[in-house]
Amino acid sequence: MAKVEKTPPATVDTPPQQSWNALYTAASRGKRPEGMSIKQFVNGGLQFCEHLHVHHSIEEMHIFPVLARKMPAFRQELELLTQHKQIHAGLDQFQAYLEACASGERELRMTELKALMDRFGTVLWTHLDDEVAQLGAENMRKYWTPAEMKSMPM
Repeated sequence: MAKVEKTPPATVDTPPQQSWNALYTAASRGKRPEGMSIKQFVNGGLQFCEHLHVHHSIEEMHIFPVLARKMPAFRQELELLTQHKQIHAGLDQFQAYLEACASGERELRMTELKALMDRFGTVLWTHLDDEVAQLGAENMRKYWTPAEMKSMPM
């Protein structure tokens, strides 16, 4: 799994991509960014995990159910929610490792960190690309009128 080099259309790297890239680059190089303590590095990883958990919880509880009314890709049994499950299988292991490092139970080893990130990185970034494609204006117009889109609770 290589560092994520792509960015969403018409934007710079998003905060999740920046966090991922910082963590993955350090794990690949075998050393933390210059001037960053182990505690800061581990806490940055834990913040990434928390932000992703919150993001997916909001999507699953509030956004996907609305979109699923007309868009098959957002229905329970289909790809985007399946990807969430695959992401969280790896993310949960990644988070548990970082928590063990933060508590002193484990020593932070960059090779272990990279291996954990490799378990879910590809599906994570594929998922984000798929969401961007599904939520693009051209695709949204296939399912929703402009008035319906304006009334969405998001």
